[in-house]
Amino acid sequence: MHAWSVGTPGPAAGHPLVWGQRPDPEPGPGEILVSVRVCGVCRTDLHLAEGDLPPLRPGVVPGHEAVGEVVGLGQDCRRFRVGDRVGVAWLRATCGRCRFCLRGRENLCLAPEFTGWHHDGGYAELLTVAENYAYFVPDAFSDEQAAPLLCAGIIGYRALERAELPPGGRLGIYGFGAPAHLAAQVALYRSAEVYVMTRSEPARRLALDLGAGSAGDSDSLPPKPLDAAILFAPAGTLVPPALRALDRGGTLAIAGIHLSDIPPLHYDTDLFQERQLRSVPANTRRDGEEFLALAADIPLRPATVSYPLEAADQALLDLAEDRITGAAVLHAMA
Repeated sequence: MHAWSVGTPGPAAGHPLVWGQRPDPEPGPGEILVSVRVCGVCRTDLHLAEGDLPPLRPGVVPGHEAVGEVVGLGQDCRRFRVGDRVGVAWLRATCGRCRFCLRGRENLCLAPEFTGWHHDGGYAELLTVAENYAYFVPDAFSDEQAAPLLCAGIIGYRALERAELPPGGRLGIYGFGAPAHLAAQVALYRSAEVYVMTRSEPARRLALDLGAGSAGDSDSLPPKPLDAAILFAPAGTLVPPALRALDRGGTLAIAGIHLSDIPPLHYDTDLFQERQLRSVPANTRRDGEEFLALAADIPLRPATVSYPLEAADQALLDLAEDRITGAAVLHAMA
């Protein structure tokens, strides 16, 4: 099969991904083999390629927003059949035995494994995944629409839940890429007021088109004190102003597994009056199932930009240089 792999991590402009042939994977017990139709391009893929997120093994294939068709079944597979459409997301395995898994908090598992980091992902023609960690894809979405839901959407949903936005409350969103534009639609569906802060002018226009009350630069103040905020931009410098924009009792959730250093915080101005700061490291499978059902009910309108699989390195470069509004999606070779 054809696939991209991480060569020597470095800036996207240096093209750290390597295109080539690899042996077709074979499903093990409890695994399904998926013919990849599309795969979303996530900022985590960029962090992996550039080395912010160190590769866990040489030559790993990135990609964890894959939608495809089941073309093979490993021993003891019962959940899916050949021909089913499935989604493959970031969380690939948990131990099921640690104290966090036993409490239903598998997103904090002590020995997790992830698609496109521990195991080869969707920047390829084929991939395998444990069937218990794959998702049925709602019929409401095309393959291209569904791809960004599998990480950007799920993590945006998890971050929104962690931010504890009250019904009809005011939500601030910092950065407006793939996960943010989906979380904003969920918040608006729940009758929230949404205020967006982002450096991208096209992203500001998208935010307003979706129904945001305002859209300013990343360091601007929202027009009203916020009940909750989500930081999607991987910029630690935005944490203090986002905290200061919160009303009393407000919560800032940081959505992402990489963030640049946070400047010193000041108790009186940044945290006093029960302001909270929370991280969002990963999601549970329940988060994914809840979100996909909700996304179909709304229904969400993912904004996507298409690339052929052969142009994955260009898609990553465009993401690094903020030339993508919404989510980039790779399409399988014809």
